[in-house]
Amino acid sequence: MQRSHALSSHALSSAPEVVLHTPQGGLGVAIHATLKRDLTLMLRRKGEVLNPLVFFALVITLFPIGISPDPVLLASIAPGLLWVAALLAALLSLDSLFRSDYEDGSLEQLLLAPQPLAALGLAKVAVHWLLTGLPLALMAPVLGIMLSLPAGSYGVLALSLALGTASLSLIGAIGAALTVGLAKGGVLLSLLVLPLYIPVLIFGAGAVQAAILGDGMAAHLAILGALLAVSLMLAPWAIAASLRISING
Repeated sequence: MQRSHALSSHALSSAPEVVLHTPQGGLGVAIHATLKRDLTLMLRRKGEVLNPLVFFALVITLFPIGISPDPVLLASIAPGLLWVAALLAALLSLDSLFRSDYEDGSLEQLLLAPQPLAALGLAKVAVHWLLTGLPLALMAPVLGIMLSLPAGSYGVLALSLALGTASLSLIGAIGAALTVGLAKGGVLLSLLVLPLYIPVLIFGAGAVQAAILGDGMAAHLAILGALLAVSLMLAPWAIAASLRISING
């Protein structure tokens, strides 16, 4: 009896220690995980990433064929045309921003997470801009050559689109969050966000037009930056509230 007790004590003392680790990490870890997850999922669905870019390129390519190849005429309509096409291309990908998460149930897990939903929603919007808005801004100067834009306006065009599409993603995400629970919310989403897009469209196209005419475009870019700053302050909280309304009713 004593021998068996001694053997069991020796076995317990020689057994490897099992250390239980409590999960560590805060808001930064959650945001990094959300960014990495969404980037990975979006890059696996290359069709959703390429559709807005292909749409943007097709619209700009067809306009010189349908209107006129006159360089003066094309240069006069180029700022508005590029911005309208970029706006519609960004709108094309908004419906899928929260849709897949809603369908597989991971959106409900975001609502139950201990981290602020506004910060996690902002991370998802950042991924949308990185894969939609930023490529549109980089592609626009190349397509601007087809519209006979002056060489000095390419930088302003790219910068205005980079600032403007970030605001478009933030504003559009509010509408996407409100309509995520609807079976066919694409049309309603367009009706909700298009009126809010008008100030960004006006000052974005105005900045490019001012660069073509040689006027001061700093005021237009400053207003675009101010619109982005306001969107960054208010949109994440509106996105979080809209998601709670859509999920919880």
